[in-house]
Amino acid sequence: MDKITEEKLQKYFKITGEAIKKVKIKEPQNVDLKAVAEDFLDMAKRYYEDAKHFKEKGDMVTAFAALNYAHGFLDAGARLGVFDVKDSRLFAAE
Repeated sequence: MDKITEEKLQKYFKITGEAIKKVKIKEPQNVDLKAVAEDFLDMAKRYYEDAKHFKEKGDMVTAFAALNYAHGFLDAGARLGVFDVKDSRLFAAE
């Protein structure tokens, strides 16, 4: 698959819209930021590997989505300040 269909796009809109509505902001309590950083980096690496897998299967749309998830975890870590990055070209960090 190498085309973003209306069906695929609607699926991602629905999932993301539902997720946004369910988010509740919590007060941090004894947060281990090193563990957060390790988890975010692990998730980014896993989604990156998933993207390669989907590309090899010819599913370019899902590969692209997985790459975006991977980079989302990297950007989240950068914004949260748990990654020591200073490259605004690669990360959504200040």
